[in-house]
Amino acid sequence: MILYGSSLSPFVRKTLAFATEKGMELELQQAGMGGGPPEFKLASPFGKMPGFKDGDFLLCDSTAIITYLEALQPEPNLIPLEPKARARAIWYEEFADTILIAAAGTMFFNRIVAPKFLGRPGDEAAAAKAETETLPPILDYLENVLPESGWLVEDRITLADIAVASVFVNLSHLQWKPNAERHPRATAYIQKVLARPSYAKWVEAEKAMFAA
Repeated sequence: MILYGSSLSPFVRKTLAFATEKGMELELQQAGMGGGPPEFKLASPFGKMPGFKDGDFLLCDSTAIITYLEALQPEPNLIPLEPKARARAIWYEEFADTILIAAAGTMFFNRIVAPKFLGRPGDEAAAAKAETETLPPILDYLENVLPESGWLVEDRITLADIAVASVFVNLSHLQWKPNAERHPRATAYIQKVLARPSYAKWVEAEKAMFAA
């Protein structure tokens, strides 16, 4: 199975980590930003990362791909079966993909993507506003909903944690760290999930990109 995109995308990275947690292997082929093999454009007609290929089956969108992987290999179960837990896991993925990424993505785009990959200055005012005004209340929410177990759903790692953690990798590349005094539970949570092998290898590989 082939995943098209860059692990710098939280959506691509989320899909890679999800597959790793399930013991599945995905071959990552670089694509996006106007590039990539013809299969990527067939899989993702609007050029959004990630694209996916399994034999003659082509698909795009991280949530759709993850749904396929979960159905293909149900165990270990990462999308809960119990109705309320399942709904909460899907909510946290949506929270990561829309609300959390709105703040983190603004910071990452303007401080890394624009200057490093597009060759133009980013909007620092927008990035600073996202960091100081948009992000803290989101972290307040995360701090308040995290159970004592340190996992968002069913006291174990699920899609919820995989999705939320992926966005924090992008923030880590900005040398951003949560305020451990204001958000102690969220701080420990982020560190715990990102230390898992499913994320650690991508975090290190991406750090090497910035060091090059």
